[in-house]
Amino acid sequence: MPDHLIVFDTTLRDGEQSPGASMTREEKMRIAKQLERLKADVIEAGFPASSNGDFEAVRAIANAIKDSTICALARANEKDIRRAGDALKGAHSGRVHTFIASSPIHMQMKLRMTPDQVLEQAIKSVKWACEYTEDVEFSPEDAGRSEPDFLCRLVEAAINAGATTINIPDTVGYTMPWQFGALIKTLRERIPNSDKAVLSVHCHNDLGQAVANSLTALMNGARQVECTINGIGERAGNASLEEIVMAVKTRKDVFPCTTRIDTTQIVAASKLVSSITGFPVQPNKAIVGANAFAHESGIHQDGVLKHRETYEIMRAEDVGWGANKLVLGKLSGRNAFKTRLAELGIDLGTEEAVNHAFARFKDLADKKGEVFDEDLHALASDELVTPEREYYKLVALKVVSETGEVPQAEVTLVAGDTEHSVHTRGDGPIDATFRAIEQMVHSKAKMVLYSVNAITTGTDAQGEVTVRLDCDGRIVNGLGADTDILVASAKAYVNALNKLHSKQERLNPQLAA
Repeated sequence: MPDHLIVFDTTLRDGEQSPGASMTREEKMRIAKQLERLKADVIEAGFPASSNGDFEAVRAIANAIKDSTICALARANEKDIRRAGDALKGAHSGRVHTFIASSPIHMQMKLRMTPDQVLEQAIKSVKWACEYTEDVEFSPEDAGRSEPDFLCRLVEAAINAGATTINIPDTVGYTMPWQFGALIKTLRERIPNSDKAVLSVHCHNDLGQAVANSLTALMNGARQVECTINGIGERAGNASLEEIVMAVKTRKDVFPCTTRIDTTQIVAASKLVSSITGFPVQPNKAIVGANAFAHESGIHQDGVLKHRETYEIMRAEDVGWGANKLVLGKLSGRNAFKTRLAELGIDLGTEEAVNHAFARFKDLADKKGEVFDEDLHALASDELVTPEREYYKLVALKVVSETGEVPQAEVTLVAGDTEHSVHTRGDGPIDATFRAIEQMVHSKAKMVLYSVNAITTGTDAQGEVTVRLDCDGRIVNGLGADTDILVASAKAYVNALNKLHSKQERLNPQLAA
C-alpha cells in the first residue's frame, strides 16, 4: 500500500506574508473552512505572537475546525511557544510548530548565536511545546544552506526532545532538486532516530524550484509537504498545493504515496484565496489557471474531441472546474440563499447580517439575472467589513466621461461621523474618482497596484477590483465588486483606506524579533 502524504497548508501563515495579503479574522476563517472541505491534513493558521489579532484568529480557527489539525507557528523562545499553546487550547487537534535558524549565515548574522547555543535553544523550545501537545513540529530554518553535520545533530536532538515532525525548509529557494533530494536522503540515513518522526519539507520558489524540490523530497522519503493555495507566500511564494497534489494523484506510477485531498475543492479554494488576497491567478497557471484545460490549437482540439487523453492528463472536473452548477436568481428565496452560503462556508454571523446580505443579493440578481458562487464570495467579502472597521463609507458616486472632454467625478464619502463631497477631474474616470477620494481623506498613500477581473463570464458579470496602497512601508489590499466597474473601483479604494486606518499591522516571523 502507498504511504499517506500529509498535506500541510500554510496559506493562512506564510501565504499571508505576501505584501498586501494580510487578512482579517473573518477572512481567515472562511479560508480555513474551505481548507477543511479540501481535507487538508494540517492548517497552519498563523503566528500568534505576532499580534493580538493573529492570536485571536488562530484561536477562533482552532475552536471551529474539527477535521484538520490546526497548527500555530512560534519562534524558539518560551514567550512565543506559550502564546501559540494558549491559542490552540480549544483545538480538536492542535500542533505547535517552532523554528530556529541553522545555517551559518543566519546563526552568525541574524541570531548572533553559536551552533551549540542554537542546539540548546532548540531542545528547550521543543520541550516547552510538548507541555501543550504531543504533536510538535520543529524546523531548522534555512536548512538548505546548513552544514549537514550540524543539521543532523540538531534534528536528532529535536526528535529526542519530543518533536514528532521534522520540517526541512529551503527558506530562500536556493537549493536545486537533485541537491534537495540528496539532503533528505542523507538526513534519513544518518540520523539514528529519524524513523521516530515524520520528515517534512517547506520549499520557496525564488528560483522556480519549489514544487520540483518538494516532489524530489517525496521520492527520497519525506511524507509531509508544506504548501499554499496558488503558491502564494513570501517573495516569489511557496510550493503550490494544487500542483503537488495533482502531480501525486496523476503520476501514481511514480510517487509512492497518496493524499486524502478532495481535489474537486481545489478550484473553489483557489478562487476564494484569490478573491480575499486580491492576487489574481495567471491564466496559464497549472491546474487552476483559466487556460489550464483550454485548447486553442486545431490539432489539439481535434485530438481532445476524438479522445480526451490525447492532450489532457487530468479531467477538469476532478479539480473542481464546472463543479458548482447551482445558480441563484431573482426568484430564489432566502432559504436557498442562506443554504448556499453555508455550503460555501460563508458565515455572516447574525440574522441581521444575513437579511442585509439577502437584500443586496436581490439587487444584484435584478442587475445580472444569474448569481454564481463567485458572486456570493464577493458579496460576503463586502458584507464582512463590520461597522467598527468601516471608518470610511462610500455614499454616492457620479462620474461623467465622454469623448473629447476631461472626465469628472463627484464622490460623497462619510469619514467617521462627517459626510464630505468633492468634485474633481482626472486623466480618466477612475483617476478622477480616486483623486476626489484622496482630496477628502489625505492618506498620502501610494497606489502600487490597480487591477480588474471579471468574477464570472458575460458582459453582465461583476467586476472585482483590487487596489493596493503603500503608506510609509505598510502595504494593504482593498477589494471591491460591482456590476459597475467605477463603483467597484471606488469601493476597493475605500476598503484599502479602511485597512490603513484601522487594521493592526502584523509582523512576519522573520521580522518579529
